[in-house]
Amino acid sequence: MPIFLCLLNCSFPVWAPNPAKITQVSASPTQTQATHLKSLIREIQNWPKPGINFYDITTLLKDKSGFSETINALQAQYKNHPIDIVVGIEARGYFFAPAMAHAFGAGFVPVRKPKKLPHKVNSVEYALEYGTDTLEMHADAILPGQNVLIVDDVLATGGTAAAVAQLVQMAQGTVAGLAFVIELEFLNGRAKLPGFEVYSLLQY
Repeated sequence: MPIFLCLLNCSFPVWAPNPAKITQVSASPTQTQATHLKSLIREIQNWPKPGINFYDITTLLKDKSGFSETINALQAQYKNHPIDIVVGIEARGYFFAPAMAHAFGAGFVPVRKPKKLPHKVNSVEYALEYGTDTLEMHADAILPGQNVLIVDDVLATGGTAAAVAQLVQMAQGTVAGLAFVIELEFLNGRAKLPGFEVYSLLQY
């Protein structure tokens, strides 16, 4: 089966999820809307190497109506949630998270790879299939009790998203949800996000 490269080898750190959040959301846009948005995402076979099926979202981003529709649909899912901060995951989460923050009237916080942030940071090391990786967030980026929405382009194995949820909890923030534009269901990333509200706009 062709697979998507991004996050493929990630697993997740061992940690306890916030027990206050227990919903796994599986709502989806209308069939017409989903078909339209998927038509704007370019699929590239065998890139960047044979056997990889790559979903290129740059073709969605450049379409002004499609990009707006994506942000509006993601925002609608969380319209009844009090969102104080939207966290974006490096790198393609940055395409969507700031727009989501603007839509909610919330702040935006980037999560980055090591040695990219200039001030004191919290770090989470998480397991990959062959080794580990690390993500960092400024220690003062989130205040205790703030409601945080985590946004990324793709939910694949769930390891990176789980690490970011841990960073939010280390800052004593509340994970209001995790939102993704695309979910690769055959990789079962939701299984690594137990106890959290998880939403994906498009499923493959």
